[in-house]
Amino acid sequence: MTDDDGLITVEVVYAKPDEQCLLEVRVLPGTTMIEAVRRSGLLERFPEIELDEAVMGIFGRVVRNPLHVVHPFDRVEIYRPLPNDPKTLRAERARAQKEGGADE
Repeated sequence: MTDDDGLITVEVVYAKPDEQCLLEVRVLPGTTMIEAVRRSGLLERFPEIELDEAVMGIFGRVVRNPLHVVHPFDRVEIYRPLPNDPKTLRAERARAQKEGGADE
């Protein structure tokens, strides 16, 4: 669904623990996720975003292909890397418990 000017509206979202930003961007049909992010201005506002390595998604679902074409009213989300992988943390806790129990 395009407007009279032939553009579609998508949202681009980025959140830090202390700041969230949601921007509406008007783009041409056929625009990719990565192009929408570039057009949003978020990269200038948040220079810590490394777009080549960023994990992105649409409405909470990870999309591994940054060349995925956006559709009207999509919400492109840029995910921050987790400081610690939850799976790794669980494994480390389990290992610590096992080692701690062996000493008794």
